[in-house]
Amino acid sequence: MSISDPDAHLVQAFDEQTNEVVNLDRFVRLARHVLGAERFGIDAELTLVFVDEETMSEYHERFLDEPGPTDVMAFPMDTDMVLGDMPVSGRSPDNGDNGPGSPNSDDSEPPAILGDVMVCPAFAARQARERGIDLEAELSLLVVHGVLHLLNYDHAEPSEEALMQARQTELLREFALSESGSDDDDGKASG
Repeated sequence: MSISDPDAHLVQAFDEQTNEVVNLDRFVRLARHVLGAERFGIDAELTLVFVDEETMSEYHERFLDEPGPTDVMAFPMDTDMVLGDMPVSGRSPDNGDNGPGSPNSDDSEPPAILGDVMVCPAFAARQARERGIDLEAELSLLVVHGVLHLLNYDHAEPSEEALMQARQTELLREFALSESGSDDDDGKASG
């Protein structure tokens, strides 16, 4: 899938932990890919924050009333953004508008501040070992999962969970294909 201008989405990333090495640039590209693939308007902002287990535990208990750390949390900001009776997100493109920044939006609109995705690499590293995958794959899944939550995806019901998991898999596959030659000097995949 081609994204017209993936750099238009303002995605900031911060590594506030020292347990694991995190490739911030890659995860910014991944978040931008998700926003573009979900057809969210170009004036979208979100932040990725990679934190230690102590910080994640504090947020997990404070906001979800659950003890201990978790792998990822999403904190939506503009939860009251609506177009007619539809939430403004890439999840409902049939409503005739792709959100703030789309070609038919008012240029005076401020960017949509989607929110923050908080990821705990130390927790993710344990999960990756348990699942037999590398840490980067686990962190990629968590970033996509968090961004989809900001775009109103959920997994409270089995049907929602199936939809979200399928979309995560599809987005990760698309991103892997788009990145497959990015490390080569000529931009082509080697083989």
